[in-house]
Amino acid sequence: MSLNLNQIQSHKLPRLAITMGDPAGIGPELCLKYLEHSQSERCCIPLIFGDASLLKRVAKHLGREIEAPVIRWEKYIEAPESIIQATLIDMQSLEENIVQPGKIDAQHGQAAYLYIQRAIEQAICNNVDAIVTNPIHKEALNLAGISYPGHTEILETMTESDSICMMLTSEKITCSLVTAHVGYEEVPKLLSTERILEVIHLTNDAMQAIRGRLPRLTVCGLNPHAGEHGLFGKREEERIILPAIEQAKKQGIDITGPLPADTAFVPAIRERTDAYICMYHDQGLIPLKAISFDDAVNITLGLPIIRTSVDHGTAFDIAWQGIANVNSLIQAVNLACKLVNQKSIE
Repeated sequence: MSLNLNQIQSHKLPRLAITMGDPAGIGPELCLKYLEHSQSERCCIPLIFGDASLLKRVAKHLGREIEAPVIRWEKYIEAPESIIQATLIDMQSLEENIVQPGKIDAQHGQAAYLYIQRAIEQAICNNVDAIVTNPIHKEALNLAGISYPGHTEILETMTESDSICMMLTSEKITCSLVTAHVGYEEVPKLLSTERILEVIHLTNDAMQAIRGRLPRLTVCGLNPHAGEHGLFGKREEERIILPAIEQAKKQGIDITGPLPADTAFVPAIRERTDAYICMYHDQGLIPLKAISFDDAVNITLGLPIIRTSVDHGTAFDIAWQGIANVNSLIQAVNLACKLVNQKSIE
């Protein structure tokens, strides 16, 4: 996601809370690499919400330096507005040597959850302008007794939001999800015309803000061949999906579908689609990650705060090896900055 920095030169740099993610994953390394990102190319004042001792340990392991001062959480909350440069906000939630890269552990899940909680709280009270999250591990969260399946559900609860969805976006492809972190068996039960129309509106508004024009949306069917007129499934396309599309058209939205998912993402259709409305998680994320794995950004739509994220997982297999690609984090930060500055001039 490219950002024209000239768009924000006349505005104060936004302050972004960047969470470190699961301590045993690639999140700490990505934070280090982002802090090394040329200051002249940054669009924000990045505040890294994590553990200083761990970040120092990862930096030493990789032969890197922490390119930012460290301030303890208790000191930060005394005067958050006084932070005017890239800073590591130290949560002191972990013992330095307790974390092992690539290991699933309850303490790691608890720490990652703390970073998220505090970042969201700071965004709600306007001490930061947006949050950008690094990947967490759902099993580690579960081991810590935290029942949320992911960031999206944590954000929904903490912000008391009623109408949200996941949207993953890049220059090449964008997909919004009607259902997200649920098993396939549950998907048809969770689909409704109202929910699909809700996701259509959230996506239409977001893409208009990102693209600066009315977007063109494509809706995927649920079943193979979009149901083949009732041959597959229980006519979800006719009963549930098509009525949402027809209502959206009447409301002035440029939208088509439902299309069979096996052909919806071919180049010719992608060229005339700004965003896809997908019925379930992998329907959207398989093509998106195949096409834009290193530069897509995850956005939670419908929140009272701005939240973007990397589009990948914890990558335990390469944690702390110095080879993690920081581009998705850079794009997530840039998009958050763009959304913050658009909001400030509305």
